[in-house]
Amino acid sequence: MKGDEKTKGQLRGYFLWPMALSAFVICGNIALFFVSRRSGWILCPFTLCYLGVAAWVYFYSRRRLLASLVNFSSEYAWIQKQLLADMALPYALADEEGRLLWKNHAFEEIMALEKGTKKNLMMLFPDVTRSDLEEEEAISTVHSSYGGNQYRVDIQPIYISGTEQEENLAIVGREKLLVVYLFDETEVLRCRQQVTDEKLVAGIIYLDNYEEALESVEEVRRSLLTALIDRKINKYVNSMEGIVKTTDKDKYFFVIKQKYAHQLQEEKFPILDDVKSVNIGNEMSVTLSIGIGMNGESYIQNYEYARMAIDMALGRGGDQAVVKDAERIQYYGGKSLQLEKATRVKARVKAHAMRELMETKDRLLIMGHRLGDIDCFGASVGMYRIAMALNKKAHIVINDITNSVRPMMDRFVESGEYPEDMFLSGAEAADLVDANTMLVVVDVNRPTITDAPDLLKLVKTIVVLDHHRQGSEIISNAVLSYVEPYASSACEMVAEVLQYIADGIRIRPVEADAMYAGIVIDTNNFTNQTGVRTFEAAAYLRRSGADVTRVRKMFRDNMTEYKARAATIASAKIYRNFFTIGVCPAAGLESPTVVGSQAANELLEIKGIKASVVLTDYNGVIFVSARSIDEVNVQVMMEQLGGGGHRGMAGAQLKGVSIEEAKHRVREVIDLMYEKGEIL
Repeated sequence: MKGDEKTKGQLRGYFLWPMALSAFVICGNIALFFVSRRSGWILCPFTLCYLGVAAWVYFYSRRRLLASLVNFSSEYAWIQKQLLADMALPYALADEEGRLLWKNHAFEEIMALEKGTKKNLMMLFPDVTRSDLEEEEAISTVHSSYGGNQYRVDIQPIYISGTEQEENLAIVGREKLLVVYLFDETEVLRCRQQVTDEKLVAGIIYLDNYEEALESVEEVRRSLLTALIDRKINKYVNSMEGIVKTTDKDKYFFVIKQKYAHQLQEEKFPILDDVKSVNIGNEMSVTLSIGIGMNGESYIQNYEYARMAIDMALGRGGDQAVVKDAERIQYYGGKSLQLEKATRVKARVKAHAMRELMETKDRLLIMGHRLGDIDCFGASVGMYRIAMALNKKAHIVINDITNSVRPMMDRFVESGEYPEDMFLSGAEAADLVDANTMLVVVDVNRPTITDAPDLLKLVKTIVVLDHHRQGSEIISNAVLSYVEPYASSACEMVAEVLQYIADGIRIRPVEADAMYAGIVIDTNNFTNQTGVRTFEAAAYLRRSGADVTRVRKMFRDNMTEYKARAATIASAKIYRNFFTIGVCPAAGLESPTVVGSQAANELLEIKGIKASVVLTDYNGVIFVSARSIDEVNVQVMMEQLGGGGHRGMAGAQLKGVSIEEAKHRVREVIDLMYEKGEIL
C-alpha cells in the first residue's frame, strides 16, 4: 500500500508542474519589466500562451489522461485475471476457514475428478489440518491425495487492507486470505517408489542346528537332507528373482529387490516353517535364521545391516527372521523352542577372548541389572573370582539389594575373607573409572535396565555376558558380547567360562553356593529350560563345594511371602482358556517382584494353561512377570510391552499405569498374538 501511495503522489505532482512553472514564468516576465519595459511587453504574449496551455493541460488533458490510465489498469487487471485463470498450475483463493472463494481452470479440473461439491480444503484434502490454515507467516506444505492422484498442497497466507480492494473481491470485513497451490506429485512418487523397489537388499541365512540335525538321521541319508534344504532355499529366493549362493555348509548369502523384501515381511517369512517340514527320518527339525539389511547408503552398509540382523536373530534363539531397515529393526517368527548346543567350543573361544581383554586392564567392574536377582548376583561373584585368579582388582556394582539376594550377600560381607570394597554403589564405582578399567555386564543386555547405566558411557572396554534374548535395544559399544539364549542362566555361562579362562581356578564354597543358587532359581529347580550343559555346570559347582541343602534352606520363604504367593494364585483369572493373569500384593514384602515371579511359575502347574502373567505394583511401577512351558513365546509378548527375556520366562515394567490398565494391555497383546497366528 505504501507503493500505491507513492505512485499516486507522483501522478499528482506530474499534473501540478505546469501550474508551478506558470508562477515562475509570470515572475520572470515582471522582473523583465524592471530591466526593459519594451522587452517585458514583448514577452507578455508568450507568457499568456504558456498560461493557456498549462490551464488546458491541468483542467482538460488531465481528465483524458486519467481516463486512459483507468482503462489501461482495467485491461491490465483483466489480462492478469485471465493469466491466473488459464495458468497451468492449479491455483485458488480460500478464506480463513478453508472455504474456496475462487479457483482457476486447472484447479476446477482437479475438483471435477470426483463427484460432489466439496468447497472446503479440509474436505478436499484430508491431510490438511486446522493448524495448517491458521499459520500466520510461513507457507504450509501438506502432502495429500485426491481423485487417485498425489498432490503437494502449498498454503500461503496473504493479508488484504483497504475497503476498495475488499469490495472488489466481495469479501468485505475479511483481512486474511489463503492462496492455495497444487503440485501433482503422482508421477514423481511413482518413479521414486520404483527406484526404491529396485534397490538391492542383502540377506544372510544360517541353519541353526545343522550339525545336530545331521546327527539325528542315518549317515546315508544326510546328503539327501542337505539337498532338500538347499533346494527349498534356492527355490524360495529364485521365486523372487533373487540370487543365492552357499558360503558354507550351513550358511547362505542372497540378494533380492526391495519390493520382494516387503512381500516377505507381509507373508512373515513362510520359508521358516517350510524348512522345518523337511523330514526324511531325522528326529530333529532343521530351523533357519534369516538376517536382512535394507535402505543403507551403500551395498556394503546393507551387508553390514544383514550381518547385524543375523547376529540378533541368533542371539534371540534362532528360528526367526530379523530385518534391519536403517535404524528400525523388526522380528518375525521365533516360535520354536531354542535348542541347546552340545558343543562348548563357543564358550572356550569367548573365555580366551575375555582373558586377553582382562590382561590389558588393571581394574574390573562387574554389573548386573537393576533390582538384581540371585542369578545376577551369582554370575557377578563368578566373574569376581576370575578377576582374583588373574590378580586384578575387582568390584561388584550393586545399588539396591533385594530380599532374595541379601542372605547370600551377607555371607560374603560377614565372612571377613573378602575386601570391604567388594561391593560398591554405582556412584562409588564411577569415581574409580579410568583408562585401565574394564566393565563386565552380566545377566542383562539392555543398557537402560542395568544397575548403573552411566558406567556404560564412562568405561571404554565393555564385555556383555547374558542368557536373555536380544531385543532392539542392545549395548552397542561392547567389545565382546557373549549372549546365549539357550543357556538356563547367567551362572551356567560363567561356570563354563571359569573352566576355560585359566587353569587351576578354584572357587570357594560360598561362591559355588551363590552360582548354584542362581541356576536353581532361574530353572525353577531344574524344571525350566534345562539342558545337558546345565547339569554339567551344576555338577562342576557341586564338586567345587556347593551345598544343595544349605542353598535350599537359605531360600526358603517366610510366612508373609508364602501367603502373598497364595493370594496371587487365588486372584488369578483365566483368559481365553489358556492364560492366567494374576496380581501380587506388594504390601509387607521386601521383594514383591520375586514373589510375583514365583507365583507365575506355580500358575503353570495348572492343567491346560499355556502361559501365566503376574502383575506387581511396586514403587509406582507395574512389574510384569510372564512364564510359559513350551507352547507360547512370552518373550514376544513382553517385547510388545517394552520388556524382554526368554521364550519361557520374560518380564516388563510399565510406568504411569494402574493395575487394571496393565491387565488390559496384557489382554490386548494376547488378542493381537491370536490375530497374527502366533498362538495356535
